[in-house]
Amino acid sequence: MKTLLSPHAWRRLRRLVFMPALLLACSDAPPRHVVIGPAPDSFRVLFTTNKGTFVAQVERAWAPNGADRFHALAGEGFFDENRFFRVLPGFIAQFGANDDRDRNKRWEEKPLPDDPAREKNRRGTISFASLGPNTRTHQLFVNLKDNTSLDAQGFTPIGRVIEGMGVVDSIYDEYGEDPRYQLIATQGNKYLARMFPKLDYITTATIVASGTVK
Repeated sequence: MKTLLSPHAWRRLRRLVFMPALLLACSDAPPRHVVIGPAPDSFRVLFTTNKGTFVAQVERAWAPNGADRFHALAGEGFFDENRFFRVLPGFIAQFGANDDRDRNKRWEEKPLPDDPAREKNRRGTISFASLGPNTRTHQLFVNLKDNTSLDAQGFTPIGRVIEGMGVVDSIYDEYGEDPRYQLIATQGNKYLARMFPKLDYITTATIVASGTVK
């Protein structure tokens, strides 16, 4: 398959993929609740981070399968205490690795069918990471710039940051691709805190009523 990316960009793109979770649950905290059924046509998620807050608005019409999964993940508190573990300056900020191996594994066993691309990976949009066709599960990234070259690779935006993009821009990025998902899966946030103490993180990610944020 031909790619629109340069070899260097393709190497960076491949780092967006998730890898199978392995061993050792690191948290016994139960999910907040389980969301059943399709997501609303449009909904907002308030991310509270150690750097401040930002709000993402998801449009189900953009990517129904992805929107439903994101709604379920946020609804059960999956993103709480997630680190932004892969941040590439001027490219993407990736999150979605839970501290609990069992929760990662549960979603990895339910990969999503792809959504047809309806929107472009512009600055501020949010897309799922993947290994290839029909492999999206629980990791996502925020585009830090217009990355429309990702569109042809199957990275389908589900929504965009509508408030607080400055907070996203300020996320610590000097570790780049050094954190390894295999070790996050085996050792959780303890590994990240020990080896990459400056990583920024999500405190909570909560579905909010549209009227509660601007």
